[in-house]
Amino acid sequence: MDAEHNQLLADLAQDYYLGKMAISDISKKYHLSRYLIMKYLDEALASGIVSINIHTNYDRNDKLERTLKRHYPVKNLAVIKDPSNPLDRDEIIATFAANQVQSLIRNCHIVGLTWGETIYTILDHFNKQAAKQLTFTQFMGENMKYHSSAASMRMVQKAAARYDAPYCTIPGPLYVVNDQARQALYQEPAFTEAFNKAAQMDMVVCGLGTLQSVSSIPAWHDHIKEIFPGVNTKGVAGMAFGRPFDIDGHFLVGPGTDKTLSISLAAIEKIPRRIAIVQRKSKYQAAMGALAGQLFTDMIMTESVAIRITEALDI
Repeated sequence: MDAEHNQLLADLAQDYYLGKMAISDISKKYHLSRYLIMKYLDEALASGIVSINIHTNYDRNDKLERTLKRHYPVKNLAVIKDPSNPLDRDEIIATFAANQVQSLIRNCHIVGLTWGETIYTILDHFNKQAAKQLTFTQFMGENMKYHSSAASMRMVQKAAARYDAPYCTIPGPLYVVNDQARQALYQEPAFTEAFNKAAQMDMVVCGLGTLQSVSSIPAWHDHIKEIFPGVNTKGVAGMAFGRPFDIDGHFLVGPGTDKTLSISLAAIEKIPRRIAIVQRKSKYQAAMGALAGQLFTDMIMTESVAIRITEALDI
């Protein structure tokens, strides 16, 4: 009986705290009175079945957020104040971003992830949670950094482990120059599940890249012109979803020149929540282009990035 009662407390707490269900809905689901539900929720806290952690080690710069929102049509923007100790910055933004992303995951069924140290650090700050009918997936090919902890495949593995959820991978390179070969890969059994899942994503979580991040991969360094045919690399402000874009947020590759092994840009634009996290002020131009082009519905950035953008805009 104790085990059954504890399971009931856990189920109630999960629906209330994680599922954000109303007390009236929980009452109908479990056929319990509102009084008993509140009593059991208090018991779950007192017994240690539920623990609540409130993170207060970050603060937002409301003034900068308002300034940037007046200039850019971004839906959701968070500017995290830089701490007095610069060494704490990455920890603070990772904690904030992890909390924000996990709060949105509660309402998702399929979540896509890119790669990079920023995403890896955020996943490190994920709390272990339970989720039903949740899948993590790649939606682009690999970044070729197979010996790095921040490789593409490891992102979905790491996220899935936090939720005890399944994941899908795309075991192929991010760029395939040969058009026939790339089109054939979409039909390969090892790829189809991930691409089918990616077409149904509720949310993607990304970092912003630069052209230098592409050039740092030996396999691509000497083939930039083939990977991005007709693109003036001097006009590249940043990289998103594996594609280059300019300072106005216009992608510089189209359906006829896109060599990315990925779902299409048109499909990505239909994803309800597209979240980008920007930590380094060296990526301020990438952030400016992403904001101007509304490439993301949500953007989280450090105060130093936001200040650099306002300086460039003289606002």
